[in-house]
Amino acid sequence: MTKLSVNINKIATLRNSRGGNIPDVVKAAIDAQNFGADGITVHPRPDERHIRRKDVFDIRPIIRTEFNIEGYPSRQFIDLVKSVKPHQVTLVPDPPEAITSNAGWDTITHLSFLQDVIAEFKEAGIRTSIFIDTNPDFILSAVNTNTDRVELYTEPYATLFPINPEKAVAPFVEAANIANKAGLKVNAGHDLNLQNLKYFNEHIPFLKEVSIGHALIADALYLGLERTINLYKEQLIK
Repeated sequence: MTKLSVNINKIATLRNSRGGNIPDVVKAAIDAQNFGADGITVHPRPDERHIRRKDVFDIRPIIRTEFNIEGYPSRQFIDLVKSVKPHQVTLVPDPPEAITSNAGWDTITHLSFLQDVIAEFKEAGIRTSIFIDTNPDFILSAVNTNTDRVELYTEPYATLFPINPEKAVAPFVEAANIANKAGLKVNAGHDLNLQNLKYFNEHIPFLKEVSIGHALIADALYLGLERTINLYKEQLIK
């Protein structure tokens, strides 16, 4: 069964809009795990507009599943991750001003940079994943970074899915096969939801984990967090 990592950034966004500690992101992480999440994902940004550095340190001790920290590997981010020592770090090529992640790494152009960053995380004993498009050349080049996994950037799939599901999923099937053959494990994330997740999971081979935040937290406003997590988990049963 594909694992579900719940991204709780939007919980922090809501808290930050008012100040104080409502809703409590640590409690949200605890509840998500109790309700069946296989992991918790956070994406701290330099401006702390959602998850803050303090949140990352506060959340780490209560994790009993897996902790995934994603973000752009600036020096500040690298030092934070090495201090916290999550189970996995996902490297995302978004600049500080980006609203959300909107592209994968060009692992050919940035090969040397990624090699150096990943070497640091490997030395610290942290599993690494690279956010990446379905471009076969980028996936094959990712092998040379020494990463453990790639996370397929699924916004193109989500955009095309309502129009042509078969065409939408085809490049991701190919990408997953290429990654597996090259010795990389496969994660996926971005704009996956209750409408498109089941189809994606059924068609993508070797899929280890999906990371979902925005849609899942939005659904939880109507359905409640426990029911929502259970519904997402149901989509991941093959």
